[in-house]
Amino acid sequence: MNIDIGIDAKHREQISAGLSKVLADTYTLYLETHNFHWNVTGPMFQTLHLMFEGQYNELALAVDLVAERIRALDFPAPGTYRQFQALSSIKEQDGIPKAEEMIRLLVQGHETVARTSREVFKVAEQANDQPTCDLLTQRLQVHEKTAWMLRSLLER
Repeated sequence: MNIDIGIDAKHREQISAGLSKVLADTYTLYLETHNFHWNVTGPMFQTLHLMFEGQYNELALAVDLVAERIRALDFPAPGTYRQFQALSSIKEQDGIPKAEEMIRLLVQGHETVARTSREVFKVAEQANDQPTCDLLTQRLQVHEKTAWMLRSLLER
């Protein structure tokens, strides 16, 4: 059955392509955060272990929301490591960094998702796609706040 939600096919495709990048960035950040949760060591272990757990749980819920929006626009959501790796602006890290570097990398990751989300927001706004704009606004709030909190840990 054809979709007729007031957004033409071209715009739905552009928005879905952008949301696929947001999804890939978010999933990659989820994996990185979960990895750091498992592998953090040092004097801040307990604080970071618990903080990272809260963050990866939030990201796990977020990927579902983004993927479901792509589906609502009638496009397939990417769902493989290969697809995520090709779409994501966040690159995997080799090895296990020290705790402070983990924090720095997560700040960069959250800022990356925020930038990707802002780019898609422009397309969604132009297409009068309020649900996508709302989703992206919520995601921006989370990523900017999380980046701020993580950055605060790096202050000397």
